[in-house]
Amino acid sequence: MGLTLFPGDGDLSSPDVSWSCTGFSAFRKRLAQAEGFSLPEMWGFGGNRPWSDISTTLEPLLDHPDAGGDNLSTADCAAMLPRLQAIIGEWLEEPDEPLLQQHIQNARQLMVVLRFCVDESVELVFL
Repeated sequence: MGLTLFPGDGDLSSPDVSWSCTGFSAFRKRLAQAEGFSLPEMWGFGGNRPWSDISTTLEPLLDHPDAGGDNLSTADCAAMLPRLQAIIGEWLEEPDEPLLQQHIQNARQLMVVLRFCVDESVELVFL
């Protein structure tokens, strides 16, 4: 079982990005860490910390159920792009490790999908 994020344009040839459920969890934990908080302490992820305590443009991605939930808007996609690019830059400065390299690859592919959603004015779908 896994998770795929893709543009809601109905075109199967559009770019997408996929993870195993475990891989997506690890990716989001690493993104949250880059934003200065621990995802497991957040409401909905085992903790009690409310999302209103957090200020990040990545919240639509971080606080989204793995299965179901609303699509992300074009505006959400556009807002996440600059921060995701900055985090990739930060990760490239960290010591090389295999899991980090996978996160960088996934983040870059996610950026391709987000840019496509913005350029085509379509929502980002979680499946």
